[in-house]
Amino acid sequence: MSAEPTVDWTALRTAATDVAQRGYAPYSGLHVGAAGLTIEGDIVLGCNVENASFGMTLCAECGLVSDLHRRGSEGLVAVCVVAGNGEVLMPCGRCRQLLFEAGGPTLMLYTDESPIRLDELLPRAFGPRDLPPEASA
Repeated sequence: MSAEPTVDWTALRTAATDVAQRGYAPYSGLHVGAAGLTIEGDIVLGCNVENASFGMTLCAECGLVSDLHRRGSEGLVAVCVVAGNGEVLMPCGRCRQLLFEAGGPTLMLYTDESPIRLDELLPRAFGPRDLPPEASA
């Protein structure tokens, strides 16, 4: 198996900022974009889609993971989430769990200080290994 691709954080942040402009945010006004690097070296994208029933709102990370699966990728290596103005945002708890399943504990997440591993934000995360074997059949 080949080595994981090198992460170009500037390119990911630019892609996330660009896709945030396409977010649908008529209620909060907060446009959010997410860009991720796949194991194969491709960039996947997502933007937020708000809904008048706030609980049905889709975070940008949801769109990113959907794009990941649409491409048939094996998983994520790195993710950057930003507001429409390029300000770095941290994924909510729900999205941290979603990203954990798409990239695992070693997934790198961009922050203002430096990239960090997802397991630093979501220690001892619940995942597929916690399900009984018959649940994955």
